[in-house]
Amino acid sequence: MGRGDADPRGRGDSLIPGPAALSAVAAAAALLAALLLLWLEDAGPGAGSSMAETEALPKLREDFRMQNKSVFILGASGETGRVLLKEILEQNLFSKVTLIGRRKLTFDEEAYKNVNQEVVDFEKLDDYASAFQGHDVGFCCLGTTRKKAGAEGFVRVDRDYVLKSAELAKAGGCKHFNLLSSKGADKSSNFLYMQVKGEVEARVEELQFERYSVFRPGFLLCDRQESRPGEWLVRKFFGSLPESWARWHSVPVATVVRAMLNNAVNPSGKKKELLDNNAIHDLGKADDSLKP
Repeated sequence: MGRGDADPRGRGDSLIPGPAALSAVAAAAALLAALLLLWLEDAGPGAGSSMAETEALPKLREDFRMQNKSVFILGASGETGRVLLKEILEQNLFSKVTLIGRRKLTFDEEAYKNVNQEVVDFEKLDDYASAFQGHDVGFCCLGTTRKKAGAEGFVRVDRDYVLKSAELAKAGGCKHFNLLSSKGADKSSNFLYMQVKGEVEARVEELQFERYSVFRPGFLLCDRQESRPGEWLVRKFFGSLPESWARWHSVPVATVVRAMLNNAVNPSGKKKELLDNNAIHDLGKADDSLKP
């Protein structure tokens, strides 16, 4: 009801919040409660960024470019995938960049003119195995929410689509698979979101990629293209915290993306790497120390 509209009970503007407002507040409160539970967890071990590694980044990037590797991105239409694509093109790290998604994306900028796009039906991925062939590196940023897709839809996207894509990528020759997961991922969790994230982490590991990097960021700080009132409230909450607190439980999307790429160009002898939120902050901000 807008200002000046007649109240049906004849009292003018009502001060009682409507159902939509109450629903948004309740959703935000539930999200904050879940985040508070995560705060109680001890920070898990993660890869950091030493000064020597930081200083070596320019040389590592140059060496990586010389290898003429190809990459695919799953979920390039999402917030993280969109920033990841932009950063990959700006750094010119790969000789070939392919987006795999359910629809073709439109780009106006000249920098995107050589980006390849493979449109697939995620319900029939076996019919699109060729889209996953010939890539050295893969980044999976697929994901939805229970509110948007329902419980079954969430499991189908965040577990089934991700796992099937990983299987086809492995069969297609992908050597380094990067998975965007979540802080608190645990296949034994009582929370569906954390359980699904933990389960898919474990099942992708069973595929035995030559290198498997899992990123577990906390709450992602970004300005979403779609409106999520509850997340807006949480972003404001984390934005008001001291950085020493916020870095354990939240992280800007741009920092996650830089951490992914800084990790990718750095050779590793580990078959599996697990980067928690704090490690993502360290690695994602490594370039800052190189600036004069």
